[in-house]
Amino acid sequence: MDWDKLRVFHAVADAGSFTHAGEKLNLSQSAVSRQISALEESLNVPLFHRHARGLLLTEQGELLYRTARDVFAKLSMAESQLQESREKAQGPLRITTTVAFGSGWLTPRVREFLTLYPDIELAVLIDDAEVDLGMRHADAAIRFTQPRQPDLIQRHLTTVGLHIYGSVDYLKRRGIPQTMDDLAQHDLIIFGYGSRPPAENVNWLVEVGDPAPGTRKVVLEVNNQYAIYRAVSSGLGLAALPDFMVNQSQNLVRVLPQIAGPPAEAYFVYAEELKHSKRIAVFRDFLVRKVQESRFNG
Repeated sequence: MDWDKLRVFHAVADAGSFTHAGEKLNLSQSAVSRQISALEESLNVPLFHRHARGLLLTEQGELLYRTARDVFAKLSMAESQLQESREKAQGPLRITTTVAFGSGWLTPRVREFLTLYPDIELAVLIDDAEVDLGMRHADAAIRFTQPRQPDLIQRHLTTVGLHIYGSVDYLKRRGIPQTMDDLAQHDLIIFGYGSRPPAENVNWLVEVGDPAPGTRKVVLEVNNQYAIYRAVSSGLGLAALPDFMVNQSQNLVRVLPQIAGPPAEAYFVYAEELKHSKRIAVFRDFLVRKVQESRFNG
């Protein structure tokens, strides 16, 4: 299969027309059309349905386009890796992490990172669902469950403590619980079970101390830990929160401090093919340094 013709085919399939593909490739419309016709002839299959409003891929064209797209994506990654043989870290970097960590800890530190590395184009995808790193939906992830995929490099970052918190206003109104039994007199906010939780056993507050079933009142379920933090801050009730979300808050107070939830382990994860990436390396080193400066467990 002729490489130049495949390059033209990929551009046409992306653009949906010979004219737009020609503009991108700096070729005339007739030259693009000839290349596509020659490719179809060499393969002996039609690749496009031609009609007045543009081009549509045939079934065979879709198959070839998926393959070509993967090839060009790998070439783009190779180009990025070659560029990163330079001394300076630069270019796009896509990071994904959970809602709680992204909103409550990472994004407030982005400014410092970009001040240090202004040539990195950072994008942060905040989502409790695990984004597929193998498909390059993101370059790296900060996760709170240990990755099981063998082709991912993982760096343990820290152990995150979880404790019970309430707002100053709520505790003035309802009193501070002194024992686990006192939780039966309080309103609890928990993670909604309809979504993928950001960590295992996220609703340990309902079960800790082995209470009789139904004795603890859940006033709100919400499928977002940052929203839980906001609800606690508003005075709605008590909730189990990661310590890093509340360490800078003047409004939240830890209650029953001797009670801790199951610790969550944080990992920095990326594909093995990016192990020589300078962008990954400088972001990883920045994370490790900032984590060491922070209080994640207490």
